[in-house]
Amino acid sequence: MMRQAWQTFRGWALAWALITLAGGVALAQWEMARQREAFETDARIMHRLLSQRVVQHDAILATLALLQPAPEGPADAAPEQRLPALYGQILAVQRRDRDTEWTAPALRTAELASRTQKRAALGAVDMAGGRYQLVLAAAPSSYALLIDLRAMVPWSEWPVPPATSPVRVTLEHEGQHFELQPGRLADGGWRFEFHKHLAADSQPFDMVAVRTMGWAEWPWGRMAAWALGVAAALAGWRQWLRQRAARRRAEELLRLGQVARLNTLGELAAGMAHELNQPLTAVLANTQAARRLLDEEPPELATARGAMVQAVEQARRASDVVGRLRRAVERPDLAGPAQAVNLADAVRRALYLLEPECQRRNIAPVVDSTVDVTVRAEPVALDQIIHNLIMNALQALEQVPPGERRLTLTLGASEGQGRLAVADSGPGIAPEVLTRIFEPFFSTRSGGLGLGLSLCETLASNQGGTLTAQPNPPRGAVFRLSLPLAQGSP
Repeated sequence: MMRQAWQTFRGWALAWALITLAGGVALAQWEMARQREAFETDARIMHRLLSQRVVQHDAILATLALLQPAPEGPADAAPEQRLPALYGQILAVQRRDRDTEWTAPALRTAELASRTQKRAALGAVDMAGGRYQLVLAAAPSSYALLIDLRAMVPWSEWPVPPATSPVRVTLEHEGQHFELQPGRLADGGWRFEFHKHLAADSQPFDMVAVRTMGWAEWPWGRMAAWALGVAAALAGWRQWLRQRAARRRAEELLRLGQVARLNTLGELAAGMAHELNQPLTAVLANTQAARRLLDEEPPELATARGAMVQAVEQARRASDVVGRLRRAVERPDLAGPAQAVNLADAVRRALYLLEPECQRRNIAPVVDSTVDVTVRAEPVALDQIIHNLIMNALQALEQVPPGERRLTLTLGASEGQGRLAVADSGPGIAPEVLTRIFEPFFSTRSGGLGLGLSLCETLASNQGGTLTAQPNPPRGAVFRLSLPLAQGSP
């Protein structure tokens, strides 16, 4: 019983572990998908904001080239010098007029590239310093902007707080990179990346966003709640299954009990009718004889003759009452025609019904079945026989210490008969009792009616079988039930 209970517990624990694992994996995948989606949404917003700024730089240079203000006074008093006050990312604006030259070689090279490409071109790029130059060739004057990379970011519209966000964002160009926000990158975990060029060809920077998701970010709280919920649901389900099994077991026991009571009442009525019929018949015969004798006497015995007539009538009436009682409660024929019944299934049904009795007595029945046995019997009658035999064995085993209690059910077939042996290690049956074990009203148990085994033998014989009892060395008893094999059964 302990082994069976442990196997049941292990099965439920395994089910809990599998369901919890499946739910935990689903929650983890959902959380990862949510984090990835949030990361990609933020990264796309960052890319759009930065792209708007670099496109703005192209527009500023195009506007300067279009307006081409005439040089008047010193260069630092030109209108374009007011741009740094309007745009925080523009650190300085340079202009090369027709008769002048750029002071830096990088600006001259960028102006040549701008004339060839007919758009603005990058000048010197200092990612370590967080600056770069953007040059546009025009006539009569060309312009160059010195741009601050960090100031280029519209922080007021930035989707995440740069100081605390776990996302690392950098701008990269030809092996150089500038860190816009540091993020928090763990060594392990899962890595999300976003890599895309900014929208202006004149400023071919790559925006790279990286995010790692570590173990600490998994939804452990929801996972724990899921595990507890699964445990509670399985516990409730198990309790419901146990209650349903107990209810079905009680209903089946009630049905068998009703059948047993009817059969026992039939046995009792048949015995009473047999016992009462003989004396009633003798009374009837003697009374009739007395009437004939009295008829030969003088007429003054008419009163006695009338009394005898009344006695005869009363005796007949008593006989009729007993006959009616016998017909009313006489054990009926089997509940249905005989049919093919699997003997192992019948044993399993009986053990299922008696499982609480076995557990209460700490007995683990052993079923030894090497062949599939199908007998021809009435299912209800067969269930009642096996139920009674096992119950008798359990009651006998109560008389021995718990450690010595053994109950074995052996199934087999031979000589056209399906056979079931119910062996126990109880106190056994005395030789003088063994000869009377199947007699009606004979019982060695206090309070017993002595009809159970008699009824089992009657049911077995009515189905063409036999029921015998023998000692079970070294101690105990064995009851052997034999029933005809069904057609087609090996």
